[in-house]
Amino acid sequence: MLGVLIAILVAGQTGYSGPGRARPNVLLIMIDDQNDWIGCLKGHPLAKTPHIDALARRGMLFNNAHCQAPLCNPSRTSLLTGLRPSTTGVHGLMPWYGDVASLRGRESLPQAFGRAGYSTLVTGKIWHAVPPADRAGQFKVWGHPGGPGVGPVAKLIPPTPGGNHPMMDWGAFPHKEEQKGDFKVASWAVDQLGKTHDGKPFFLAAGFFLPHVPCHIPPEWLAKIPDDDSVLPAIDANDRDDTPRFSWYLHWDLPEPRLKWVRENNQWRNLVRSYLACTQFVDAQVGRVLEALKASGHEDDTVVVLCSDHGFHLGEKQITGKNTLWERSTRVPLVIAGPGTAKAGECFRAVELLDIYPTLMELTGVKGPDGLEGRSLVPLLKNPAAQVDRVAITTHNRGNHAVRDDRYRYICYADGSEELYDLREDPREWTNLIGNAGMTEVKARLQSRLPRVDVAAVPGSQHRVLEYDRATGKAVWEGKEIKLGQVVP
Repeated sequence: MLGVLIAILVAGQTGYSGPGRARPNVLLIMIDDQNDWIGCLKGHPLAKTPHIDALARRGMLFNNAHCQAPLCNPSRTSLLTGLRPSTTGVHGLMPWYGDVASLRGRESLPQAFGRAGYSTLVTGKIWHAVPPADRAGQFKVWGHPGGPGVGPVAKLIPPTPGGNHPMMDWGAFPHKEEQKGDFKVASWAVDQLGKTHDGKPFFLAAGFFLPHVPCHIPPEWLAKIPDDDSVLPAIDANDRDDTPRFSWYLHWDLPEPRLKWVRENNQWRNLVRSYLACTQFVDAQVGRVLEALKASGHEDDTVVVLCSDHGFHLGEKQITGKNTLWERSTRVPLVIAGPGTAKAGECFRAVELLDIYPTLMELTGVKGPDGLEGRSLVPLLKNPAAQVDRVAITTHNRGNHAVRDDRYRYICYADGSEELYDLREDPREWTNLIGNAGMTEVKARLQSRLPRVDVAAVPGSQHRVLEYDRATGKAVWEGKEIKLGQVVP
């Protein structure tokens, strides 16, 4: 309670107070596939992220933040355009939003800052993929592309189902941390923070790859994680018994192996340890960037936003990977620090990555495009306990949505099946309450917040796209019709 009161007292005004005052800089840090296994989020007892935790103490930690899609391209497209996947129709790993006719000309977040006179710079993965011809129109300066960096000669784990995808790999092999893409991303960002940018305010975006697979890590980093079953997340062997059959089809025929496979191949502990070690490694790179920001003298006039694009399962719900509408796949770290934010604040209201765009517009005084579908978080940056009517909505292909408020999660699938969880009493979502008569009002309230607009996948959509016609019962996965009654691989 004392921390909340202090946060309210020190929040003050927004970062930009109008003409005559310099606009603050912006440092956007994005992490790929990072779930809530972050120290300050307490998602895993062995998660150690001292640099992210320190940033949270310097600003506001949003403890109940969620992505708009549990997949890279639709999530990042939503964050950077300010529109929901159910509005854009960008549901798969392709296409790039600039190739969508209805989105051409839509001003992205970096474009809004460029138009406002900011020096815009990027390194690593911010967009899922940008064609070379379109890069200059998004950021003025492009740095190191990031990615996994050096890899082993051959995969470290046995062949995985779904075609033995080369990215489905994890574990330690001898290499130096300087050889990793994330180290190079941090180094480039550090270098840029030491420059003047012709006297302009800067918008610097740094995107880290890990803990996305392949979770390759130098041996000394893996050694930091206990090599015993204390690292494994708690699971319920019967967890999926009360979930709809349709929930499996969002995870249809994916390269990410099921829990059954990682257990049978003695890879569960190795995967979890590698993921935790990669998270620690990324935290160290975040620390390098934040130290450079402080050394530059711009810490006090720079808004820092740190987030992930979506979460990741490591055995929970009998699967690994993302592509679900449950908490482990949708909950993400979100920290905002700098001008206009409270110190050591913690907010438990449901918020969305979609809220970042309008929040940065208000904090910097930059005018964004019309129709932003998120809501500014500035009221919560001033008072994290404010009584606001907020929910977070996650969509994974048309007709499949999760609505999360401060306590409950409601999920509806394209075939009409549903789930409902009380996260206060059941934080692991082991008990589906949808048939509980006492939950009728809760269901109706959350159901009323489903997206009003829910468009089909845009032309050219590829990879992890499920289309379902409730009228005919026809389901198409990756362009091929599937039988919903058949065994899920």
